[in-house]
Amino acid sequence: MPQAIKTIYRASLSCIAGIIFAFSVVGALPAYAEDSTAGDSAQILQAFNRQHRDAEHAKSITDKDKQRIMFLLGIVLITLVLITGGLGIAMGLFGKPVFVAHMVFAALSVTLAIVHAIVGLVWFYPF
Repeated sequence: MPQAIKTIYRASLSCIAGIIFAFSVVGALPAYAEDSTAGDSAQILQAFNRQHRDAEHAKSITDKDKQRIMFLLGIVLITLVLITGGLGIAMGLFGKPVFVAHMVFAALSVTLAIVHAIVGLVWFYPF
């Protein structure tokens, strides 16, 4: 039994020595790699940044398209406001039972007005 314990002890010491040696070798590698690839890593980063800029430019929306989208949002918003006003006049002056429809169109109008304002600020604030 003591012989087995000695064997396990020696094996574990050898394993620990091997792990320490492996970490010391791996720890020394980046120091050598840094000197030889400093220029290469800068080129790789520049290529990556250029590729990222090109991809973002391809996905961007032109100012003319942004203006068209805002114009269409404005047309829908004015239409909703006019419908809401018409329903309010029909309810208030003529006594029509259109309160729920009036409130639905009012909620849609307010929501679209908020969206229109946010999109306008995000796209066109700095002019």
